[in-house]
Amino acid sequence: MTDAPAPTTAAFRPPVGLALGSLLRADLLVLLRSRVSAVLSILLPVVIIVATTFGKAESRLGGSAEIVGLALSIGLITSCLLGYSLTLAHDREVGVLQRLRVSPAPTWTIMTSRLTVQVAANLVGSLAVIIVGAILHHLGLSPLQYVLLLATAVLGAAVFLALGQALVALVRTTGAINAIGRILFIILLLTGLLGGSGVLGDTMQSIADWTPVGALMILFSDVVSGAAWSGHDANALLACVGYVVVFTFIGIRWFRWESH
Repeated sequence: MTDAPAPTTAAFRPPVGLALGSLLRADLLVLLRSRVSAVLSILLPVVIIVATTFGKAESRLGGSAEIVGLALSIGLITSCLLGYSLTLAHDREVGVLQRLRVSPAPTWTIMTSRLTVQVAANLVGSLAVIIVGAILHHLGLSPLQYVLLLATAVLGAAVFLALGQALVALVRTTGAINAIGRILFIILLLTGLLGGSGVLGDTMQSIADWTPVGALMILFSDVVSGAAWSGHDANALLACVGYVVVFTFIGIRWFRWESH
């Protein structure tokens, strides 16, 4: 009598829908428990919206459209580049990702679940910022403008999530990722804000328009102001899509499930 072949891992693999649903619920619970990160990603943009209603801050920053775009961009950077990358790096360092990888769930569902929950959280946060900005800056936004702003927020989330994924792929330790992420946050913000305003000259302004923050602020501000689609917007969209493709490739190609 011959021995029956040993069952493979695939034989015990649950349906993709069941595995993905379980991961989504678990990642959502983790996100809800991370109240500090969630609050900061919404609170900081709202503080910017409120602070710019006093004095001459609105005119100095270029108007209501630019302010809303800046607040939305900062919220996305805080949530995706800082929050997501640190959470992913921490889970890798303590072995959570490695344990999930050897579970019956397909590997791709692990990252899909995390990214889906993060994008959903960004949509909620962006909607809150848009509503507060519209009320405090007296913006009469149409339903189409709300939809376009949320679509742009999804694009921005994809840019900074891809950047965060690439950062975790290239850097192994959580401490280094934390430090580099904060430096990138400052560089991206200053380049997009100061360079895009023209304070640093025309050359720097042209360069800033192609940066992640600069390109997003162009798209956000033009949607808020109701400006017609232009070549400037097309270049900004092209830049954002290019960042998503490049950083996603890096994040997938060099990502490691273990920190060692």
